[in-house]
Amino acid sequence: MIEVVNRQRLIPVDSGRIEALGRALLRAAAKNETRAACIAIVRDRLIRELNRRHRGLNRATDVLSFPSGGSTQEDRSSVAMTGDEMEGYLGDVVISAETAVRQAAEAGHTVEREIDELVIHGLLHLCGYDHATDQGEMNKLELRLRRKLLD
Repeated sequence: MIEVVNRQRLIPVDSGRIEALGRALLRAAAKNETRAACIAIVRDRLIRELNRRHRGLNRATDVLSFPSGGSTQEDRSSVAMTGDEMEGYLGDVVISAETAVRQAAEAGHTVEREIDELVIHGLLHLCGYDHATDQGEMNKLELRLRRKLLD
């Protein structure tokens, strides 16, 4: 199950399309059978605050991923689920609409395409991939999944 939460009005969000992409990505990349995640689309102001609070970086970013087994009690309690409900819940992905608009313009593609790429990137992090430490494994998988799911 993928839940899409739209907390901005800058761009229109097709929740059904994002949910379908998320389900397809999790089928292709997740390592367990029961899978669920929440994808939130927000403005730069909120993602900047989250980036500052959780990563110590006082700037907006394009996407943040918060695995359900967070490293702090605050991380773990940010999800309104307990016990059996948490089983199979991968976590939350937060995407900045404003940053997506800027990056789409820079890349020469649509905002929808940019959001899709950020969904893929964020969900791969929830599945346990980490481009900072895996010698290119996540990047290769991400490119393969973009071709398979978006082209």
